[in-house]
Amino acid sequence: MKDRIIQPDFWRYELPGDFEALAGKTDADNDLLSLKVAKANDLWFHVHGMPGSHVILRHPDGNKPDNATVKQAAAIAAWHSKARNAGTVSVNCTKAKHVGKPRGAKPGTVTIKREKNIKVRPALPVA
Repeated sequence: MKDRIIQPDFWRYELPGDFEALAGKTDADNDLLSLKVAKANDLWFHVHGMPGSHVILRHPDGNKPDNATVKQAAAIAAWHSKARNAGTVSVNCTKAKHVGKPRGAKPGTVTIKREKNIKVRPALPVA
């Protein structure tokens, strides 16, 4: 009997150049998105020092995003956080392979390495 794979619930945003940003809706969804769905070279985003969604930026062919696309994904992470109504927000960004989970940590809690800090205004992409 196969194990049933639990799919995370997330918001999905299409960005220019066939990129997509996925933002987890709950702590458990954030865990699944960050640790199971994300591929090693996908970019991972989370607002610095506050509760919020984990956001994954990915491309079907593994292409690298340009700076504008990275900033859009960071703005999505800021929007789906407690800092939504702030002016400029600090967002951590790293490759998904640098995101880990401490043993016994509660859902949504991760450790990150090699992060960059991006300052953006919280926003969603214009449809």
